[in-house]
Amino acid sequence: MTGGRDRDASRRPRQARPRDALGRPLPYGSAGVEPVSEEPLPPAETLISARSLVEAGRPFAAHEVLEARWKAGPAQERNLWQGLAQICVGLTHAARGNSVGALRLFERGAARLEEYGSGEGPTYGLDLSAVVSCARDRMDTAR
Repeated sequence: MTGGRDRDASRRPRQARPRDALGRPLPYGSAGVEPVSEEPLPPAETLISARSLVEAGRPFAAHEVLEARWKAGPAQERNLWQGLAQICVGLTHAARGNSVGALRLFERGAARLEEYGSGEGPTYGLDLSAVVSCARDRMDTAR
């Protein structure tokens, strides 16, 4: 770390601080969860990895995997990946006890997926209506 920010060898910002399973920063030198790669995975691998992380109680890490895909993917798929990432952040907020933040992120994520689902973009085998329905159920719980 130099100048107050973690950076990699090419001077790009990188988070080196350990985090807990819900993405909260821990003191340097603490044992945190294994970080996920910041490199984007292919779409199918992104979905497998994100789902696995959510099932393991790590929705924040799933968000990071999805975020890498959305930033690297084609513009026409942005709402898909960003919507999924926002739902994972909603799960993170809910697990942290922040119902207001959870509700907002579930709403944003569901809206992006509904918009994406009304177009012709690939869904990579996802049942978007089921994902949106699940997010809406979580919204009802967060209220």
